[in-house]
Amino acid sequence: MKKTLIAAALLFAVLIVVCTRKPHVDSNAALEKRFQAMMSGVTLVGHSASPDHDGVSGEEKYVIDSVTKLGGDTWLFKARLQYGGHEIPVPVPVQIKWAGDTPVVTLTDLAIPGVGTYTARVLLYRDQYAGTWSSTDHGGQLFGKIVHQH
Repeated sequence: MKKTLIAAALLFAVLIVVCTRKPHVDSNAALEKRFQAMMSGVTLVGHSASPDHDGVSGEEKYVIDSVTKLGGDTWLFKARLQYGGHEIPVPVPVQIKWAGDTPVVTLTDLAIPGVGTYTARVLLYRDQYAGTWSSTDHGGQLFGKIVHQH
């Protein structure tokens, strides 16, 4: 009886230690390094949808040459946008917020010269992206894959 009680107490102590252990969380530096590698030299290839229209758009592409941390939550995306039949190099400062280990691109009423003013929330995870966006006169959802340039 005494051995059974000691064994049960020992098992209970092991279960408490195992169950209360916090999962490993990457440091901010490791998350940021992974994010920079994930988003440099890529093309976002996907579609968008508008609540005002049925269906989805044709294929859309956004080239991101590099991302660089400026400080705090602010990152600079060096992108090339296709707009009006022209490719426009655009440095876009955005806020990156973290949902655990998942980066979320956050921009609010950002004026991009010659293009427009935009607000967006875009989640990036395992070579996929999804989110919402709006400009002064339209908006919707966007989704697609992150394709690494080789």
